[in-house]
Amino acid sequence: MSIMDPQQLKVAINTIMPFGKYAGRPLLLLPEPYLVWFKQQGFPNSKLGSQLAMMYEVKLNGLEQMLMPLLEKNSK
Repeated sequence: MSIMDPQQLKVAINTIMPFGKYAGRPLLLLPEPYLVWFKQQGFPNSKLGSQLAMMYEVKLNGLEQMLMPLLEKNSK
């Protein structure tokens, strides 16, 4: 994966999952096994798919706790 753009990362962290079991949850708070499942199935070919792939990389690299301060209050 290329270097993450900080603004795109902040937007992705605060994007709300629009469908599925975790609908309504910010992408940063999605469980890692869910993101692994998406990785195995193939991320959607869309902006959301790119954001999910970004969150997969965040969790894979153990960066979730470091990025928690970027989670906006109204996203929790």
